[in-house]
Amino acid sequence: MSKASVITDELKAQILAGRFHPGARLPSIREAARLHGVSKNTMAEVYERLAARGLIEPRAGSGMYVTGSRPPPEPVEAPHIEEAISIVSLLRAQLDQNYVLRPGDGRPPPDWMEGVELRRISSRASASRAVDAHGYGSPWGLRPLREWLVRSLAERGIQTGVDGVMLTHGVNHGLDLIIRHHLKPGDTVFVESPGYYPLFAKLALAQVQVVAITRGQDGPDLDEMEAALTRIKPRMFFIQSQAHNPTGTSLSASHAFRLMRLAEAHDFLLVEDDVFADMLPANLPRLAAFGLRDRVLYLGSFSKTLSASLRCGYICGAPGQIADFVNLKMITMVSSSGQVEQMVLDCVSRGQYARHLRKLVARVKASQTASLRALTEAGFAPIVPGSLGFYIWLPLPIETDEEALTAAAFRKGIFLAPSSVFYPERAVIRPPAMRVNVAYGAEEKLIALLRG
Repeated sequence: MSKASVITDELKAQILAGRFHPGARLPSIREAARLHGVSKNTMAEVYERLAARGLIEPRAGSGMYVTGSRPPPEPVEAPHIEEAISIVSLLRAQLDQNYVLRPGDGRPPPDWMEGVELRRISSRASASRAVDAHGYGSPWGLRPLREWLVRSLAERGIQTGVDGVMLTHGVNHGLDLIIRHHLKPGDTVFVESPGYYPLFAKLALAQVQVVAITRGQDGPDLDEMEAALTRIKPRMFFIQSQAHNPTGTSLSASHAFRLMRLAEAHDFLLVEDDVFADMLPANLPRLAAFGLRDRVLYLGSFSKTLSASLRCGYICGAPGQIADFVNLKMITMVSSSGQVEQMVLDCVSRGQYARHLRKLVARVKASQTASLRALTEAGFAPIVPGSLGFYIWLPLPIETDEEALTAAAFRKGIFLAPSSVFYPERAVIRPPAMRVNVAYGAEEKLIALLRG
C-alpha cells in the first residue's frame, strides 16, 4: 500500500473517531508533510482523497477544515490499480514544479528548448491546409509526417513503408496500445532491471506478470535471460536499446544480434523504445534494423528532444500489426492531434528541428562531461554512459539510506530519483544508487547534498 493510502486511512479513522471535531483546521500541507515524513506531493494527494470523500473541505486562503460529515461506504480499490499508482509516485513528484533543483528529472530543462518557437510554429500549423484544425484527423496520424519518418528511419537502417508507421501521443501511448493489444491478465513478459518505471505501472495495471532481466553496460544480461527461458515462456521483452533510462547504457551490436536470435528461437516479441534516437548517431545498433517482420515493434517520440508539451510519437512495425494498433487507437481515443503533428511537421520540414538538435546535442555533451567530472572529483564512481544521453547512473556509498537522502533533498527543494523506483522487484534490497539528469549533475548544491 502506498504512503498516501496509509496516511489517508489513518486520518480518516481519526476524523470518524472524533479526534478532529467538525470545523477543526488541519495542518497546512507543508506542516503535515513534515509531521508524517513525506513529500508535499504525497500530503496534497492525501488531502485531495479526504476532500473527495467529503471528510474535509478547502477554504480559500485559509486551509483545510473537517466537515463533520460521514461518507458512504467506499468501494474497495482493486489491488492492481493501487500497485500501479504506487509505482508512478515518482512521476507525480516529477510533475511538481516546486523544486529549486531537479537532478532526478527525466526531462531536459525548459531553457534547453528555448530555440523551439512553439507559438510561431503553432500559428503556422493552424494556417496550414495539411490538417483540418476542427476535424478528428486520421487515426493513422498525419501522412506527410509519417512519410518523413519513413525517410528518417531508413537512415537508421530501419526499412519500412508509410503503412508501417502510426503516430501516437508519445512513447507511453504506444506502450499502452501494445500492452492492450498483445497481453492479457496472467501473461508473462521480460523487462529490464533497472528500467523504465512507468512501463512497470502499465504492466501492473494490465495484471501482467513481470520477470526482471538485469541491465548491464552492453544491454540486458543475456545469460540470465537464457536461463530464465528454460523455465518461462514470455510473450515479449521490453527494452530501451540506446541511452537507456535510467542507467545511460547502450546496447552493443553483439548483444543486439544474440537477443534477436533468442527472440526467434523462443518466439517472443521485442518492444524497442528508442526515444532519444534523433540526437544519437544513426549507425548505433537497433533491433529494428535487423528487419521488422513480425518480431520487433519500434517506438520513438519527439517529446524528449523537441518539447514535452508536444505529445507526438510513433510505433513502427509490420503493416498488419500497425493496422491492428490503428483500429485500437480509433476505438480508445479516435485519433491523435492533427495540429500537434502539423507543428512537428513544420518544425522538421523547415529545418528548425535539425538546428535545434545540433544545439541540444552540444548541450547534452557538455553537461554529460561536466557531470561525470564533478561526480568523480567528489569521490563517486558514476557509470559512464554508453552514448550521448540525459542520464547518468550513480552508485552511492553502501551505507546510504536512499529514502532518508531523498527526504533530506526534498527539504532543500532538490528532487532526486532514487534507484528503488526503477526496479520492478521493489522488495529486493539492492545497493543504493540514483539516476542523475546530466543537466544538473555538476550543480554544487547536489554535490554538497551527496557529500553530506
